[in-house]
Amino acid sequence: MILYEYPFNERIRTYLRLEYLLLRLQELLGRSEVNDHQYALQTIFETAEVASRTDLKTDMLKDLERQRLALQIYKDYPDIDHGVLDRIFSRIDYCAKGLTAMTGKPGQSIFENEWLSSIRSRMGIPGGTCNFDLPHFHHWKHLPSASRLRDLETWANSLTPIADTVFLLLKLIRDTGTAHRVAVARGQFQQNLPSTRSFQLLRLWVEPRDNVTPEISANRLLVSVRFMEPHLDGKPVQAQKDLSLEVAICGL
Repeated sequence: MILYEYPFNERIRTYLRLEYLLLRLQELLGRSEVNDHQYALQTIFETAEVASRTDLKTDMLKDLERQRLALQIYKDYPDIDHGVLDRIFSRIDYCAKGLTAMTGKPGQSIFENEWLSSIRSRMGIPGGTCNFDLPHFHHWKHLPSASRLRDLETWANSLTPIADTVFLLLKLIRDTGTAHRVAVARGQFQQNLPSTRSFQLLRLWVEPRDNVTPEISANRLLVSVRFMEPHLDGKPVQAQKDLSLEVAICGL
């Protein structure tokens, strides 16, 4: 199954972008080739850029508190695994303390490093990191793999509180949605949303053999999805076939 996710607001959109970059960075840091390490450094720059949004840390702290309040009601439920609940609360506290302890904007130490800034400014130029443009970067790429990896981990560590919080918040948000199978007639799906809940994330699981991609629009009252047949040499067209897929709508 191919999973597609759609954020209901700009805050969740930012979290998903950060998660995408952080997962890519984790994978690249597990490799040893020089091209992987160059791509890892580019990913660190991209992550720091997204994380540097002025209100991100405040939004994250508010979301952690919302999750805490939403989970408090389960403390009196006798059938709840209180050990699991206590671990979630501890994780929320850990992330909140990490965010609060951060000084300045997330990724500020990366932007203030002149050596990194010289590389970052060239990475946006096609072929801008050639050895004649950045001899000092060329030298770094010829260091032993273990040395490059230590540097990358040092730079990435400045983003650890953001990473820990993004992974926790998205997990808690996703856990609020239960996947159920739905039938889609002639490539179109709509679902009304109750006004009593605040939804944040739509998740769709599509069979690869159906060869369709979703075109999603949503607001607080309605989700609408058109399934398109992709054509790599032209504009996609709406599918006219019936489909079966899984859907989860997540929110407090």
